[in-house]
Amino acid sequence: MNLRTLQDIPEFAGKKAFVRVDFNVPLDEIGNVRDDKRIRHAIPTINYLLDKGVSQIILASHLGRPKTNEPGLMTNKVAEKLSELIGQDVSKIDDWGENGVPDSKIVMLENIRFNKAEKSKDEIERDEFGKHLASLADFYVNEAFSNSHRSHASMTSIPKFIPGYAGLGVEKEVNAIAGAIESPEKPLVAIIAGLKADKIVAIHNLLPIADKILVGGAIAFNLLKAKGLNIGASKSDDEGMAERADMVKEVSDSDNVELPIDAVVADDFRETANNKIVDVDAIEDGWMALDIGPKTIERYAQFIVTAKTILWFGPIGVFEMEPFANGTKEIGKTIACSDAVSIIGGGDSASAVKSLGIEDQMTLVSTGGGASLEMIEGKQLPALKILEK
Repeated sequence: MNLRTLQDIPEFAGKKAFVRVDFNVPLDEIGNVRDDKRIRHAIPTINYLLDKGVSQIILASHLGRPKTNEPGLMTNKVAEKLSELIGQDVSKIDDWGENGVPDSKIVMLENIRFNKAEKSKDEIERDEFGKHLASLADFYVNEAFSNSHRSHASMTSIPKFIPGYAGLGVEKEVNAIAGAIESPEKPLVAIIAGLKADKIVAIHNLLPIADKILVGGAIAFNLLKAKGLNIGASKSDDEGMAERADMVKEVSDSDNVELPIDAVVADDFRETANNKIVDVDAIEDGWMALDIGPKTIERYAQFIVTAKTILWFGPIGVFEMEPFANGTKEIGKTIACSDAVSIIGGGDSASAVKSLGIEDQMTLVSTGGGASLEMIEGKQLPALKILEK
């Protein structure tokens, strides 16, 4: 992708920047920020703009999935955390500039999704809101890669009215993922896991690119079911698989795709359930596969250690439950010990590598699982397309 970046901005001095960030961070019981990684991720772009002499930075983010503009999802706490991290005052305002914007160097708007026009299905309504937001600044910066697959007002409407550019974090993520797809150092090994059958699209798109695709999670057992094996009570997305029947067959028949040969199965979906290790052709009725087994871990590791580029999207098993976390742990550790370029998809995969303490050993831990996966699927991300030169 040939994006307009911060280096393409012709003038900074005295200009106002509207920066769409992703401060959708987890909060604790009393509303304090529990994990500030996403806030820290935007700081290089904020500092870059300040160093270049902008007169003001206006920040906007969504937080959670508000239904009734719940007070617990206001952006006050994220503004406080940002202020603490950068050592500068951040003024929080309770709207989106309708009542004016203070002269503060950095201003945080209210949760952008409190305004129904942000996610409206009506493009005209979105654009009206985007036009108002654009009127607050001279140029726009997208520093929310994780939301770049969404056609929301703050993502795709604002840059219709003022020049738009990719932030430093977005530029880094796009270049890393695009490079791994378009010109990877070989061998390329992809690890794809999850529940929903839409992961089949990603696997299918990687078939001509990857040397090996290692499949885990429920999608692996969905594919085994498609090959005629009994997967017991394992979670399945029968409707999604049926909709993609041609892709499922091509993926199942490919020599590049590796499926589990053994599994950790349980008689219930809970941490204290009875569990055992069985070969995948010996899963009994009433039992569900919740992790890959030791033979699969060993086989998958053999491919990972030879890789020069690794893509990992989705935990291998139900890693939140200790008895079913071993596959994710061992695969993660093997990747961490590798010299390969390693790109980890956002969401649960990012949580997994963080919980394992190996985040710093990965080349890139993407902030956006959905956005990065759609890039791999070959889809255009609307909030990036509008920033192309």
